[in-house]
Amino acid sequence: MSKAYVEARAEHGESELLDEIVAERPRMERGGKVHNPEELRDQGLGCLSDVTTLLEHKATVEERDDYRRFVLTVANKVAAAHREGGKRVSPAEEQAIQDITTALGMGAS
Repeated sequence: MSKAYVEARAEHGESELLDEIVAERPRMERGGKVHNPEELRDQGLGCLSDVTTLLEHKATVEERDDYRRFVLTVANKVAAAHREGGKRVSPAEEQAIQDITTALGMGAS
């Protein structure tokens, strides 16, 4: 994931918001009470929705768009990092990317 994070940042132009985001390595929070993959998914999507709402009030349109593209680039790079069942991106990963797109307020792609 760290490699995908760095590669995704390199693909986007100048952005103070993205520079701040990538100033720290991505980390996985391990202290939460998650009992199954569905809860983990729901928590992650909820965080993305919360960030999207925050950015609607605090960031420029360009910063919001940069953030959304960055998150989707990371998601796509992570999904494509390992083949499953002979496919570069599995149906479950495709669904996850669609769920992320929706949580980012981008609707269907």
